[in-house]
Amino acid sequence: MIRFENVCKHYPGGHTGLDDLSFHIRRGEFAFLTGHSGAGKSTLMKLVMLMERVSSGQIQVGGHRLQSLKRNQIPYFRRNVGVVFQDHQLLAEQTVFNNVALPLLIAGHSHQDCVGRVRAALDMVGLLNREKAYPPELSGGQQQRVGLARAVVNKPALILADEPTGNLDPQLSEEIMRLFETFNQVGVTVLVASHDLTLVAQMRRRIITLDGGRLVSDQEVE
Repeated sequence: MIRFENVCKHYPGGHTGLDDLSFHIRRGEFAFLTGHSGAGKSTLMKLVMLMERVSSGQIQVGGHRLQSLKRNQIPYFRRNVGVVFQDHQLLAEQTVFNNVALPLLIAGHSHQDCVGRVRAALDMVGLLNREKAYPPELSGGQQQRVGLARAVVNKPALILADEPTGNLDPQLSEEIMRLFETFNQVGVTVLVASHDLTLVAQMRRRIITLDGGRLVSDQEVE
């Protein structure tokens, strides 16, 4: 699903985001990306989402060679990738339903199709009864679940989560991780960037560790 081959990302001023990084995440796999702040986790996520381009090397995602995708092809590519952020990035003035429906509306789905998909996604994260609420009325854990529902409403083949539990207490963090497991069990590939090593260890999944933009450890589940 995700393949990095000798990927480097350099920024103006001499900063190196990733340095000769190679790894492969199989379709349907659930893996964690760890490392201290500045290790390259967010840079990796941005490259997979085509928010940034590589300096050198090759990236393939879902059979697409990202270097070959033109700007006008990026929105179509992103429809197969669900993204969950640490800060939710919800629209405070829109209802929970409308926040989750946004990717479908952008993709041109009909209202009837949106209703069915949005309610199914909210049901999966346990928030169907809050579809008319507004984000400020929800707890942090509930807001993160809305973000997760929005990420999966398009039925993506891949979910990327960048520090999705960074602002949550341990119990809520574990609940969010179990939701990722639920989606993984139906075939969705999941890559979660996290600095919470205790929680990551509890999940017993593959752990890819970066340091200074380089791969320093790749631990498979025994």
